[in-house]
Amino acid sequence: MKTKMIAIVFLAAGLHIASAADKSKVPHRGRIIDAVHPCAEFLISNEQKIEIRFIDGAGKTIVPTAQVVTVTMGDRTNPTKLLFIRVGDILVSEQTIPAGKDLPVVVQIKNAPDAKPVYAKFNLNLAMCSTCPNAEYACACDH
Repeated sequence: MKTKMIAIVFLAAGLHIASAADKSKVPHRGRIIDAVHPCAEFLISNEQKIEIRFIDGAGKTIVPTAQVVTVTMGDRTNPTKLLFIRVGDILVSEQTIPAGKDLPVVVQIKNAPDAKPVYAKFNLNLAMCSTCPNAEYACACDH
């Protein structure tokens, strides 16, 4: 019985370490979209614009080449469509996000203009998490 308890403690510790290692690969504390390769990090800037960074497995930014990103968000009866421009190594929305603290979001990413799009859907909850330094939309606590 004691051996089983020790094994469970080490297993739990190993999962915690693996989880912490995965979280450290989010360089700017944004939301990871892993349905596309390379992964994308979705982040709201201080200017209330959306930043999209493509990142490799180590969390390093990959310069976007032919990727096309659009985001549709806000009121479902009158949604706001945001288009992106390349600024340095990232894509930045041309417009700011609409007002609100908990907005439905649909991110469409194409790796090339003629490629099949990949979608990510989530709510953009801008409230700060009570247990980690991230906003809820990018929370790393798994709660």
